[in-house]
Amino acid sequence: MISRSSLAFRLIAAASVVSVVLLIAAGILLSSLFTAAVERSLDARLQAVMDGLLASVELEKEVPKINNVLADTRFEIPLAGWYWQISSLDGDPARQVASASLLDERLPLTQFMKSDRRPGNRMSGYLTDQSGNTLRVIEQRFTLFGSKEQYSFLVAGNFDELQTEVSAFNNALIAVLGLLGLGLVAAILLQVRYGLRPLSDLQGELSEIREGEQERIAGSYPDEIQTVTDELNLLLKSNTEVIERARTQVGNLAHALKTPLSVLTNEAGIHGGKLGSKVSEQTGVMRDQVSMYLDRARRAARAKTIGSSTDASDVVRSIVRTLERIHVDSKILVKASYDTDIRFRGERQDLEEMVGNLLDNAFKWTGGKVAVGVRPSASPIDKRIAWIDVCVEDNGPGLPDGGAAIAMERGKRLDETKPGSGLGLSIVSETAAMYGGKLFLDKSDLGGLHAVLTLPAARRGDG
Repeated sequence: MISRSSLAFRLIAAASVVSVVLLIAAGILLSSLFTAAVERSLDARLQAVMDGLLASVELEKEVPKINNVLADTRFEIPLAGWYWQISSLDGDPARQVASASLLDERLPLTQFMKSDRRPGNRMSGYLTDQSGNTLRVIEQRFTLFGSKEQYSFLVAGNFDELQTEVSAFNNALIAVLGLLGLGLVAAILLQVRYGLRPLSDLQGELSEIREGEQERIAGSYPDEIQTVTDELNLLLKSNTEVIERARTQVGNLAHALKTPLSVLTNEAGIHGGKLGSKVSEQTGVMRDQVSMYLDRARRAARAKTIGSSTDASDVVRSIVRTLERIHVDSKILVKASYDTDIRFRGERQDLEEMVGNLLDNAFKWTGGKVAVGVRPSASPIDKRIAWIDVCVEDNGPGLPDGGAAIAMERGKRLDETKPGSGLGLSIVSETAAMYGGKLFLDKSDLGGLHAVLTLPAARRGDG
């Protein structure tokens, strides 16, 4: 289905409109030319009749007489639409002679009575007889031998009989032009599809880069698009270099601040007293703040990296095995379910950090049961793209009413008896948000906490 806002629709619509207009114009022109050709052919036949009349006419006391009968018998059939008439210009009925087909009727000369006409100047036009036939008429004036007056020679043919030919031609013309129009539309569709295929291929390659299947655009494209792909490759390269420089700078900053903070902490411990305690307290705050913002910068840089893709089930499975070995003495029962080919569109290190914090909390607070699952998201944040859910549940004490918001605040802890810094869930929430995802906390069917981590997914089957 072609969207009305697409480039393909615009090209097809524009070309189709132009083609239809041109075909209609061509049809009107051809129909007009054929009608004109029919008129010329009929005029030629009528002129031959007039020439026969002129050769056969003679005057008897200023009254025209025809010596020979015309060979065309249609001029003998009453009111059949084929007539000839010779008359004086003064309109005297006594000086008129006409074909037997006219009976006692006469054709009017009004439209041919122009004062500036010269002898022999032929005129043509249309009349309607008493039977309703449309007549094609030619009229010419001659001065006959033995007279100084001009006489009007008028010959008429039944144009309605020729309309059948014109109608048949027009019907055939409409059918041919209609088929030609359909063929042109089909050709336009094919041409646009073929012409825009490189753009579709380019979209596929960009999608593969976004999903982590490849690092650059490798396909060969037409000259008009190749320049764009070259610039995109340079942009991808520049993006990678910027990310690497940012990571390097973050690492350098961490090392540069680590030593001064350690020195301050040691000196404060040596000197003791209120000042020493205050310095130790503030250097601790500074160390936490530096760690927080450095971690956030590293995660943000990784989240903006193009082309990262991670096997989510493999990451979760690996962390579960590690925590089972660490808590082997606790005899925790783990129920796990992993959908195959579930991939996270992001860095493996970030997914390990998020899932590691969730599972560490579950193993720390569980009453003996932990459930973990990786599957396509049941409630996607944005339906335009794919999402995955990493679900972690336990049968521990869970969270009190209103505790979910507090638990995700940096440094906040609901129970000071358990070890930890209170940063775990806030880190998970912040990192997920950097990827456009979200962390949901609720009560588990097992009785404890149910954490659902929703993250953007790479396409199934990517690897």
